Formats: sequence, structure tokens, C-alpha cells
Amino acid sequence: MTDFLLRTLIGNTEETTNPAVRTAVGKLAGVVGIVCNLLLFAMKLVIGIVSRSVSITADAFNNLSDIASGVIALAGFAIAAKPPDKEHPYGHARFEYISGLAVAGLILVVGSQFAMTSLRKILVPQETSFGMLMVPVLLLSMAVKMWLFFFYKKTGDRIASTSLRAAGKDARNDVLTTGAVLAAALIEYMTGVYIDGFAGLLVSVLIILSCIQIARETISPLLGENADPETVHLLSEKILKSDPRVLGIHDLMVHDYGPGQRFATVHVETDAREDALAAHELIDRIERRIREEDHIQLLIHHDPVVTDDPEQNHLHRMIDKLLSRMDARMQLHDFRIGRNGETTRISFDLVRPADCRVTEEEIEKSLQQVLDREDAKYVLDIVFDTQSFNEF
Repeated sequence: MTDFLLRTLIGNTEETTNPAVRTAVGKLAGVVGIVCNLLLFAMKLVIGIVSRSVSITADAFNNLSDIASGVIALAGFAIAAKPPDKEHPYGHARFEYISGLAVAGLILVVGSQFAMTSLRKILVPQETSFGMLMVPVLLLSMAVKMWLFFFYKKTGDRIASTSLRAAGKDARNDVLTTGAVLAAALIEYMTGVYIDGFAGLLVSVLIILSCIQIARETISPLLGENADPETVHLLSEKILKSDPRVLGIHDLMVHDYGPGQRFATVHVETDAREDALAAHELIDRIERRIREEDHIQLLIHHDPVVTDDPEQNHLHRMIDKLLSRMDARMQLHDFRIGRNGETTRISFDLVRPADCRVTEEEIEKSLQQVLDREDAKYVLDIVFDTQSFNEF
């Protein structure tokens, strides 16, 4: 059903990194969610009023909050699709995260209000009028919400949307809460035990928990979380395999300005003997390919690497071996030497794992002690690098 809707109403949805396709899928998901939740809200509200069930009414207004959530998400996708302007040169794509945060706030308000209502009914129990019409309505609600869960999950995974994935989890929670409401009504009808208020409170708690989860998932990218491993692997593989002249890469940083609006920087190593214009053309070609195929604005810093200096190669191998003995996970790059009279400066960047038992001071001291045994006078210049930007 999901694929049928996407094919019929949008067409080609395989280009998921294309911002236009991504926006179209997000808007369609928002509209589908609004329509489904509007129908469920109307049915449950009528049943809740007729039966005087606070839990069913709470569940109905949970669907109403889902309608408002769909409207906010829809507006979020529309605003996020706006092109960059003078005030926002990196675009408006982060508004999708902000809309998700607004949805979380709305759900928190609704959940808190019905928690208070449920507590009052626990303190002052009221009989619930049970009608057999409740059963098919609530079962239908659970079926629709389960379908919405799979719909949101599939579309959210397809376009890597945190807001749609969160909506899917919210729909899944609704299946559980509606099931609790139905169970409470049946138990009260068969046993006479008033548990409607407790069921309503359970619904409210699950609504609030869903809000917390959505807020966490939307705040994280706004704070600047690390790029997902798939994106890092994709970029590193494409750059490394783009041309035999690419000897290595490091310091790959992906900056997320919202879904479909990503920027990246990376250091690319080539042989220092390579013609400067040829190296520039190579870098331009890689940047264009990533921009056209993956819609990521890539900026490459060129690192010329000396490969034919016997002394530098010897020192590189020796230091690499010493570091491996300390911790095999350590990596070094940008290795170079600078000669100044009788003193030779050895410079390189070192990626030291956060949980490495050897401190930075111990690493420098151990390496310098070994270098002091060499015939020449060597001075170390180490820059300790961030591990997160060098995991490919």
C-alpha cells in the first residue's frame, strides 16, 4: 500500500537524497496521517461521549493531537524546502527538526491534561456505559494505527526523516494505548471493577513518554550529532575510489543543516610531485560528483604527501610501529618533516581513541626518547586529532 501511494502520487521515489523528492514524500506522509487521525478522532470522540469513558475520550484527543502533529510536520516540510536566502545561506532544512520539537511540546500538553483528568476519575470513580459498538471501533483504530506505524516507518526510513520515524513510534504506542483502553472497558463490563481512570492514566503516561522520545530524537541533530556511519562510509569510499591518485583521506566532517541539506569537509592526500593544476582539477571533479549524486556540498582540503624521501619514510614506519605497540587503534596522518640546520622537526596528526590508556604526554615522551637515540636531532610536533572524524 505504501509503495502504491508513493508510485501513484509522487512517481520516482528512489532518489531519496534529492531534496524535491524528499519533500514530496514528507508532505504525502503528513497528509495521510492527518486524514487517518481525523477519522479516528471523530469515531472515538462520539463513542467516548456516549459511553462517558474518559479513557476513550483521552484516546480520541490523542488522535486529535496527532492531527495537529501532522499539520505541524506538513508545515515543517514545506518551510524546510525553502531555498537558501541572504539571512539563511545554509537553507531552512533544520526547520523539520524544529517542527518535530513543536510536536513533542504539543503531545506533552495533551498528555499532561489527560493525566490530571484520569487522576480525578481514579479518586472519584464513575461507571462507564459499555456498548458493543466500542469493540469494533477500537479494533479498527488499532488496525489503522498499526498500518500508520508501518507507513511512517517505511517512508521515514526511505528519506531518513527523524520526524516521520518519531510519528511511526507514536502510532505504535497508540496501538498499545488503545488496546489498554479496550481491555479496561471489557474488564469493567464483565467484572464491575472500575479501572477506567487507571487505563486513562496509562494512556497519558505513554503519550508523555512518546513526547520525551520524540524530543530527544529532534534535539540531538540540532545540537550537532555525529554523522551516521552509512553517510561517512559512502563519502569515504567514493573519494578513495574516485581516482588512483588519491592516496588517503582524513578529518572527514559532515555538517548537518537539516535533512537533505548537508555540508562536508575532508582532507585528501595526493603525491606532492603531482602537478598543482592537475590536483586542483581532481579535487573539483570529486566535489562535483558528490554534489550531483549525493546532494552533499563537499569541500576538499588538499594535502600533498612526500613519498620519495627515504629519511621521512623511515621515520614514518618507525613511529607508526611504536604507536601500534602502545595502542593498535591509533592512526597518524599528515606526516612530514622539516629540516632547519641540524634539527629536523617531525610533524603529524595523531588520532588517539578516547579510551586509550596511554596519555598524550606519555606518547610524546616515549616517542621522543626513541628519537633521541637516532643519529640526527629530531623534535616532535604532534597534533592530537578527533577520533570521530577519522572513523571510516
